[in-house]
Amino acid sequence: MSNVTQFWKTKNFDQMSQMEWESLCDGCGQCCLHKLQNADTGDVSYTNVACRLLDINRCRCKNYQQRTRLVPDCIVLKPELVDQFGWLPTTCAYRLIAEGKDLYDWHPLISGTHESVHKAKISISGKAISEREAGDLEDHIINIDELSNA
Repeated sequence: MSNVTQFWKTKNFDQMSQMEWESLCDGCGQCCLHKLQNADTGDVSYTNVACRLLDINRCRCKNYQQRTRLVPDCIVLKPELVDQFGWLPTTCAYRLIAEGKDLYDWHPLISGTHESVHKAKISISGKAISEREAGDLEDHIINIDELSNA
């Protein structure tokens, strides 16, 4: 287990420092997959198509600091948007904490290594394609729970 204080158990999202907030990201890359929302039902479907800025192997944004300028519809997770986190995968730390649940053992804050998310097969590494080669998003709809076998 990591020597990091389990701040997510004692602080609300709005009490966390920017560094603490950012460290909650497990680096799975699932939030960077394109999603389709049904206009009638509001249901969200995931695809295996990743944002063009995502390094699919490392599951990291290639230009994190400029992402919202380069990809205007990039969604920035913020503490004040916690009530809108329902579209995040069930394994996501932001969603887990918002729902009063604990982090999985493979989360880097618990395991002490960023490789644990890949070893647990939670990340999209090797499971996604870039939007630049995808074509029609409807042809790439997946069951996100099958992608992340937590």
